[in-house]
Amino acid sequence: MRSRYTAFAVGDTAYLLASWHPRTRPRQLELDPGQRWMFLEIVRTQAGGPFDDNGVVEFRAHYRSAAGRGVLHECSRFARVEGAWRYLDGDVEM
Repeated sequence: MRSRYTAFAVGDTAYLLASWHPRTRPRQLELDPGQRWMFLEIVRTQAGGPFDDNGVVEFRAHYRSAAGRGVLHECSRFARVEGAWRYLDGDVEM
């Protein structure tokens, strides 16, 4: 999760796509150049240990944009694919 947040913060779309689960990966990804990611807050994790094939990370990613400050609050699901964790999907909390 932290590496994907960092990729969002520096605009590394290649890493984001590579770390996305092949079943749910979009063909392309465009990031908002006006959005500046400030910090990541991990709220909770579920599973995702060395002997697990799935895991959940609930987080709040704080950002700034032309509209002001904001927070993306999501529960993300990850799955292990060939030994590496891949972002599967997530539910955005409002």
